[in-house]
Amino acid sequence: MYSPKILVVDDETYIVELVKFNLEKEGYRVIVAFDGMHALEMVKEEKPHLILLDIMLPGMDGFQVCRAIRKLDPRVPILMLTARSEDGDRVEGLENGADDYLTKPFNLVEFLLRVK
Repeated sequence: MYSPKILVVDDETYIVELVKFNLEKEGYRVIVAFDGMHALEMVKEEKPHLILLDIMLPGMDGFQVCRAIRKLDPRVPILMLTARSEDGDRVEGLENGADDYLTKPFNLVEFLLRVK
């Protein structure tokens, strides 16, 4: 059976575990990174089918990571999953290459539909 691989990039362990649990329950394979540099390594090595990316990360922020991912793979879908809910942040995320933008706290059903 085919299981798409999703890379979750967030420095909050609680969020990573919550997202990972719910995605695996839906049949996805989940890999994780807690900072931008590790995320870029995972993109190169693991070739995920979808990336869930927080903005507020140690080292490189999510906008920088998003731009770098786009240079590595312009086609992989990126969903920004972040607490930053200002319109300017949404616009910046989309301008930097994100395909979608969802703010925390999020509705689990909506989140899973966007992932699908």
